[in-house]
Amino acid sequence: MSATAPDMGRRDGSFEREPARRVFASELRECRYQFKDGEDEKSPTFVLLPTGERSNRIFIVGTLTEKTRQGEQNIFYRGRVIDPTGTFFIMAGSYQPEAMQQLAKIETPAFVAVIGKASIYQKDPASAPLVSVRVESISVVDKETRDIWTLDTAARTLDRIDAFATGTSPDILKAKEQYPTVDPSVFRKIAYDALAQIKM
Repeated sequence: MSATAPDMGRRDGSFEREPARRVFASELRECRYQFKDGEDEKSPTFVLLPTGERSNRIFIVGTLTEKTRQGEQNIFYRGRVIDPTGTFFIMAGSYQPEAMQQLAKIETPAFVAVIGKASIYQKDPASAPLVSVRVESISVVDKETRDIWTLDTAARTLDRIDAFATGTSPDILKAKEQYPTVDPSVFRKIAYDALAQIKM
């Protein structure tokens, strides 16, 4: 299966796991459109990246700078992960017990790799939408892993921008409709700025 094609349902009606997309914090935080692909209750939910690609699961690497434990009955953890472009907000709770235990054990600051599902939340119509990542797995990594992720994510971002300029896929057309004021070329500069921060 290609890294860009959405997963298709199996013949028995179940769904394959969606590939985890590499995306910078600065692009993820601009997401405003979320949708479900299919009528089945198990159909995956996606956020649409401004560069025109759907994302159900994401793969991020950065510095876990803080974490907080919240709740008494239903305990969960919130955290901040910083990449070269900005901040990801992550959380893990009772529905992700293994991820919650992993996050609880990590001492900040630390380089971490996170796979999780992005969701868009809005407290009320007057507030700005917030994008949070529900952690499926989190582990401590080294700086080299962070740098390699930055290289890979910059390459994927630039590929999406190039495709956006000439593409006519449904997702690209929907992104142009949903993000009329967002200039994808902004993310090109962000990608290059992220690369400039890597000292190999």
